[in-house]
Amino acid sequence: MAEHQKLHIAMFPWLAFGHIIPFLELGKLIARKGHRVSFISTPKNIERLPKIPPDIATLITLVKLPLPHVENLPENAAEATMDVPYHIVPYLKIAHDGLQEPLSRFLESSTPDWIIHDFAPNWLPPIATKLGIPRVFFSIFRASSLCFFGPLKGSTDTTARTEPEQFTVPPKWVPFPSKIVFRVFEAKKLLDNFDENPSGVSDWARLVSAASGAEAVATKTCMEIEAKWVKLLGDLYEMPVIPVGLLPPSAQESGNERDSTWDMIVEWLDKQDKGSVVFIAFGSEVQPSQQDFIELALGIEQSGLPFFWVIRKQSDSVGGDSVELPEGFEVRTKGRGVVWTSWAPQSRILAHDSVGGFLTHCGWSSVSEALQFGLALIMLPFFVDQGLIARSLEEWQAGIEVPRNEQDGSFTRDSVAQTLKLVMTDAEGQIYRDKAKEMTTIFGDKDLQHQYVDKFVDFLGKKGHVS
Repeated sequence: MAEHQKLHIAMFPWLAFGHIIPFLELGKLIARKGHRVSFISTPKNIERLPKIPPDIATLITLVKLPLPHVENLPENAAEATMDVPYHIVPYLKIAHDGLQEPLSRFLESSTPDWIIHDFAPNWLPPIATKLGIPRVFFSIFRASSLCFFGPLKGSTDTTARTEPEQFTVPPKWVPFPSKIVFRVFEAKKLLDNFDENPSGVSDWARLVSAASGAEAVATKTCMEIEAKWVKLLGDLYEMPVIPVGLLPPSAQESGNERDSTWDMIVEWLDKQDKGSVVFIAFGSEVQPSQQDFIELALGIEQSGLPFFWVIRKQSDSVGGDSVELPEGFEVRTKGRGVVWTSWAPQSRILAHDSVGGFLTHCGWSSVSEALQFGLALIMLPFFVDQGLIARSLEEWQAGIEVPRNEQDGSFTRDSVAQTLKLVMTDAEGQIYRDKAKEMTTIFGDKDLQHQYVDKFVDFLGKKGHVS
């Protein structure tokens, strides 16, 4: 692409930090190619973003669209899924639908060459068409997860699966052998995504409307791990599928407060033996039940392993049920483990020599981060496609799942302790530790990952009307 042909790209992620951060990483990489990016979200979400690096700060405009207040959402407190309990998220979608007018006005006045958007704005395609702005649907899900949910056209095939058991076998449109399926307890939760929720539209219907008619679907994956799934997704969606790589998080700009946080953490990590610590974190969305939380804590205690556990406290303002550690847990594990309840620099912790494994909910961004550093995984998926991700990682032998009751998903402290010890220290767990280290050749190769963004930007340059 000629040097002077610079694009202006609008980006509009769903109101969840598991979506916002990958969109921002992609935006930063696009800006590094010299293109202008308008990154659109709500004021509180924009304020919570990591600082944009100075060398690209002039190319990224952070656009704040005020979120309309709707019933059942706490006033001025909830602008992302992490701010509300799971059952309140549909009301956040209603508020998000209220961004239609301000987003239309922004697109009309700023005339970007492209808009890269998420699954939630099912109302965006006609607006973009009217304004002549081509769209890319960017999914933070992997190609295999999207394939599992089926084609966009004739999507009754997908919704025809009405029983949980139908999700525990590979779908009929997958033409090759696959073990990437849901467990019964996961499928029961999943069926909610196909039902109309209080927002008036099911999540699946949103995705079908938002993706249909796009110039391409971009997905957070790479051919080295999902070539056959990328090809299948193109057949199912009947449009180009462009892997944008794994979008490993860039080194965040530090600030005084965050530097002092890291100083405290690294002081403890430096005292631990190499590869001995299990890092435990379940992302910004997962809220285990009190019973699961207690079994998890007692299993961590019973394992006897050093641990660093990041627990997201539900803020009082959002009315969620906050979970409590078992009585005396922190006293009994003092010195051996750390319970951390504020922001923690996940990438820096995962990269530290003393960390040897990661107990994770299997969010794709978290898993990708851990495999950058070759960390074996102890997996405890909770919802959406986390179970599918866990199945594929078990196939790769990069980790193992905590055994659970197939029907209700419950697990015991014993199964947590045994799985932790197996992956972290037992001789028969060496296979997981070795395989996870092997994965760094793909997940840790930033040049390889950035080549995917180069190809994506080339696609945008060739297809877009260049300003």
